[in-house]
Amino acid sequence: MKLTAFYLMGQTVLPNLLLQHYPKIGMQHEEFVLWIQLYARHQKGEAFPDLKEVAEDLQMDIQVVYQLLNQLITKQLISIQAKRSDYGQLNDELSFELMYQKLEQLATQLEQKATQNQQGMHMSQLYRMFEEEFGRPLSSIEFQRIKQWVQEDHYTIELIELALKEAILNQVYNLNYIDRILLAWEKKNIRTKEQVQAAQNDRQRHLMQKETNDPTPRELPKVTLHNWLEGE
Repeated sequence: MKLTAFYLMGQTVLPNLLLQHYPKIGMQHEEFVLWIQLYARHQKGEAFPDLKEVAEDLQMDIQVVYQLLNQLITKQLISIQAKRSDYGQLNDELSFELMYQKLEQLATQLEQKATQNQQGMHMSQLYRMFEEEFGRPLSSIEFQRIKQWVQEDHYTIELIELALKEAILNQVYNLNYIDRILLAWEKKNIRTKEQVQAAQNDRQRHLMQKETNDPTPRELPKVTLHNWLEGE
C-alpha cells in the first residue's frame, strides 16, 4: 500500500491521558479495544457502527462484542442516545461524552496526587531543615506542630523556613518562639519572603532615622533582623 493511500484511510487521535490510564477508570483491555473501534468509526461519521463489522475486524464473536458494549454502558464509559433525524425519525447514536467526563475527573485526581506528593517532599525537607538547625531529631509533638502550621494555620513552607532562620539568628531553638514569630507576621499581614524583607528594611530605616534624630551617639545594631516579639 502506498503511503498516500495509507493516510487516506484516516487516523484516530486519542488523548494520551486515556492511553496511559484507561485501567484507572475501570476499563478492561478488551473493553478498551472495542471502545477505540467504536470511537474511530464514530469519528468517520458512523453514528452507530455495525457491530457485526466491528466483530469481524476484532476477530471476536458478535456476542462477545455485545457483552463488552453492555459493560461499557454499565460502567458509564459510553452511552447510547436517541436522536431525531431531519425527517423526524429516531436513530440510536453512540455518545463518548461520559468518557471525557471520566478523563476530566481522573486528570483532577492525578493533579491532586501530584500536589500531595510534592507537598510531602517539601514537608520532609522542612523537617530535615529543623533537625539540622536544632542539631537533634524532632519529637513527635514537634513534627505534629510543624504539620499543623501548614495544614491548619495555612502558613507557607517558605514562611516557616524564614521564621526558623529568624529564631536561629536570635539563638532561640524552640517551636514556641517560632510560633510567636509566625503569629506576629500574621498580625502584620506578612505572608511572603518579599514582605518579610520589606518589613526588615522598614525596621532598619526606622532605627537609622531614630539614631539620626537622637543627639546621643549610639552604635547601630549589627544584626539587621528584627525581633518580631518586641513592640515597635
